[in-house]
Amino acid sequence: MFASIPDSEILDEAPLSGADFWGFLSRPNVVTNSMIKNGAIPPEFLYHRVPKRRFDAETTGIPAISVMVLPHLTDDPDALFDELAAEVTTWPTRRPADHWTALFATLGARFGNTGAVVERTGLSIGRVPEMHRAFPEAHFLHLYRQGPDCAVSMSRHFSFRMIPMLWEMATLCGLETPRLLTPQHAAQLPPDLAPLLSDRYDPALVWDRPIPIGAFGTLWSETIVDGLKKLDEVPAEQRAALSYETLLEEPEKELIRLAEFIGVEPHRDWLDASIAHLDGGRPGAASKLAEAELTSLLESCSPGTRALAAHQ
Repeated sequence: MFASIPDSEILDEAPLSGADFWGFLSRPNVVTNSMIKNGAIPPEFLYHRVPKRRFDAETTGIPAISVMVLPHLTDDPDALFDELAAEVTTWPTRRPADHWTALFATLGARFGNTGAVVERTGLSIGRVPEMHRAFPEAHFLHLYRQGPDCAVSMSRHFSFRMIPMLWEMATLCGLETPRLLTPQHAAQLPPDLAPLLSDRYDPALVWDRPIPIGAFGTLWSETIVDGLKKLDEVPAEQRAALSYETLLEEPEKELIRLAEFIGVEPHRDWLDASIAHLDGGRPGAASKLAEAELTSLLESCSPGTRALAAHQ
């Protein structure tokens, strides 16, 4: 949800009307729509695969909540979109957190389970302060993977490959952050970067660009170091950590611990289905790198690795 709708206003204190809140959920996300139009589509984007879908990235734009969230909940995301639109737009003006609480309650009732809501967004650890302020009673689970393997995985994901490129573009344009980039900045960029600020680009510009593996190790480390500091501001009883590697080694034990932390029953069918999803062949990806690359990667990951070790 919060990857689809990154707007700061949705976790802020300023009141929003129901119509304004729905506007953030229903407006197309420029970045995700651009990725879909240009064929750079991560596997978690599901809407564009829905038969007889109403929205299209090329024409109408796909509503932010429809790209990933609704298709993960139902096979008919357009019908659910209409149901939510009819209800949410009638809601009174109130804090965004109250809108979220109402939305989660609506979805829980719609799908027959009001016991808990789990929102899982990768790289969301940086938004913990805003989420904790909005949902002071929420529990936060830090699901993490060992740095070198995580960095290798990031190097193979389009969105993560874009991050160092966006920073490079911002630096070339004299900007403090990539968030300030606009299409007008393309004139200041070389031809292998400028198209990325336009509506159309060849995804090969991202896939084929040589990016040192250490850049992803640095990104991982910076995210972990900053994120753990932010997690420390959450009361200890409201936070927990789950290692991906430990999950693979002791899946049932860790999934039961996960369910207990969330406050739901670890049903046998859920345990079996979840365990069947786990891919034990993923760990060790970094060990297959050439020696020089591995050395660089381990060095770039060391700050994050030390921070994780100190946080156990």
